[in-house]
Amino acid sequence: MEFIAFLIDFVIHVDKHLATFVLNYGTWVYALLFLIIFVETGVVVMPFLPGDSLLFVVGTMCGTGLLDLTTAITLMLVAAIAGNQSNYTIGRYFGPKVFQWEDSRYFNKKAFMQAHEFYERYGGITIVAARFMPFLRTFAPFVAGVAQMTRSKFSFYDVTGGVLWVVGVTLAGYFFGNIEWVKHNLEKIIWAMLLLPGLLAIFGAWKARRSAASGPTAG
Repeated sequence: MEFIAFLIDFVIHVDKHLATFVLNYGTWVYALLFLIIFVETGVVVMPFLPGDSLLFVVGTMCGTGLLDLTTAITLMLVAAIAGNQSNYTIGRYFGPKVFQWEDSRYFNKKAFMQAHEFYERYGGITIVAARFMPFLRTFAPFVAGVAQMTRSKFSFYDVTGGVLWVVGVTLAGYFFGNIEWVKHNLEKIIWAMLLLPGLLAIFGAWKARRSAASGPTAG
């Protein structure tokens, strides 16, 4: 329980924790940034790390000169891309081993092939969009690997999504993070970054499921 409480506090007050780390350990903060982004995107059991808020706060700190913008973006981008590749590889390696049998109570081969087809046709936009959604960005590359999405296709959207996510959110913090209103409402902004994408994903899934359930109406 103490760890969970610390984790929640770290996520919500990542600006204060990061500033303290910089003051105490200096440039080692870049290694910490790399590690957090890599683990959040590359280890399927660690979806709760503060990706979006961390990028925004890093951009804000770069705007004040506490961190170097080019170094921070470069390292976090490499971590985001490498993390997704790691997650994809884990899914691609273990998926077939877990689902090596034919139809059974644990595995439906037809559903597996449908998942593969889905990721080949629509997986690209899923990989890119998931970058901006907590939890989903951790699981999307793993599922893409399990579904046997081709490596070249996955890598293209991995890099595209990584650039849009890391560069976009970090620059948003760089240009807007030090505005007085933003500084005074940073905690609310972090909560919004955590909750809004998830709510939008849930609403989209509910709407799609409702549409599928209703089916085509007879003419």
